[in-house]
Amino acid sequence: MQNNTNRSYYLVPYFGWMMLFVIAPLILVIYFSLFDLHGNFSFINYQNFFTSVYLKLTLSSFWYAFLITAFTLAIAYPTAYWLTKTKHKQLWLLLIIIPSWINLLLKTYAFIGIFGVKGPLNKLFESIGIGTQQILYTDFSFIFVSVYIFIPFMILPIFNSLDKMNPTLIDAARDLGSSSWTTFTKVIFPLTINGVKSGIQAVFIPSLSLFMITRLIAGNKVITLGTAIEQQFLVTRNWGMGSTIAVFLIMFMVIIMILTGQKDKGALSNEQIK
Repeated sequence: MQNNTNRSYYLVPYFGWMMLFVIAPLILVIYFSLFDLHGNFSFINYQNFFTSVYLKLTLSSFWYAFLITAFTLAIAYPTAYWLTKTKHKQLWLLLIIIPSWINLLLKTYAFIGIFGVKGPLNKLFESIGIGTQQILYTDFSFIFVSVYIFIPFMILPIFNSLDKMNPTLIDAARDLGSSSWTTFTKVIFPLTINGVKSGIQAVFIPSLSLFMITRLIAGNKVITLGTAIEQQFLVTRNWGMGSTIAVFLIMFMVIIMILTGQKDKGALSNEQIK
């Protein structure tokens, strides 16, 4: 009984942290979303969110988040698979993770120099006769930089899933006559699906709320929910509308986390092995 009482005291810092930095900010966001631009209590912000402007903004945010996640996954999965087969896999993994330690703003400004009109990429184009191209402030530059920034967060969980996988299962599938594609789709991918889901959470959710990259790399030609929240708070000073968008963004994040929630898988069924 005394031990249980002592253990309950250890939970106090946790609950205090959750109340101060999770629950309280969430309550404040919901509170401010219930006031219009003039400080009057109203549901007008929620009505405005369902207008064509904000619905298009939401669809655009999901589309760009989907593209970023899809390209990141397409690059990260084979990279993680290759890492598990290398001799010094932990060293290679560290080299991939190290760029994520660099400040995001510094990396963004580095790409501004690389993609600029007088940058090294345009100089390469000029040397091979293509000529100067407008690379900055395009969808390509925005997606490219976003994929570069998020790719370590996709590789790490997939690498962990692949590294923990029992290699005898792959050998058994090949002994039973499975092709490489069948082995991948029926054995490897199902066993690493939790790592894929974790990577999707780590990439898709923050991609919905990007705002700094959209300003510096896309030149505000790409507008996301994060950019809209920043504009409402800092430009138009409409805290109510900004809070409303934040409420829906939190709801979308919770839904995505539920859809990509991890469930432990047991042994493969006979239908999966066939």
